[in-house]
Amino acid sequence: MIPDALLNFLGRGGPTLWIIAGLSVLTLALILWKIWRLALLGAWSGSATARAVALWAEGRPEAALAAVAGRRSLRARLAQAAMEARLDSGLSEAQAREETARRARSDLGEARRGLRALEVIATIAPLLGLLGTVLGMIAAFQTLQQAGAQADPAALAGGIWEALLTTAAGMAVAIPAGVALSWFESVTDALQADMEDAATRIFIRGGR
Repeated sequence: MIPDALLNFLGRGGPTLWIIAGLSVLTLALILWKIWRLALLGAWSGSATARAVALWAEGRPEAALAAVAGRRSLRARLAQAAMEARLDSGLSEAQAREETARRARSDLGEARRGLRALEVIATIAPLLGLLGTVLGMIAAFQTLQQAGAQADPAALAGGIWEALLTTAAGMAVAIPAGVALSWFESVTDALQADMEDAATRIFIRGGR
């Protein structure tokens, strides 16, 4: 149940503030979901892949494959795909590289899922806030015009600060969304770099 104080606050900002409030809930849900998904995809773990690549470099492909077999980490999945493609006698080296690149693109696409939504929220939240402020200012000045000489400056000031609520709310949503987006992008960029490094080492140091 929504507290009366919150309902009163949202009511002062009009429909725009309600939309921004919905975006804030969506932003929080996206951030928590993205952290959970990246954790499941092993974005912060890579020891098994490093061990497998080291075994591969030592000329122990069976042990290397065993080190990453069945793991959900994107690094491990890519390393396993690269090793299997490299050992497949039916594929040339160019074909093996292309197959590995295809798997990498698919996995990285999975890791980046949801980032576009955060980007959109970070972009439109302050614009919605500005829209709400402009609409509120229009309403405040319409009231001032109708009051004529009897206009109360205090009432006008009250209308203006209520209109500015939406701008503040929009920024309050956009800032954490933008920060989270930058962080997730840095995590996926690091993940991509590690995957490319592992694949390169497998193709350079390994052989059929």
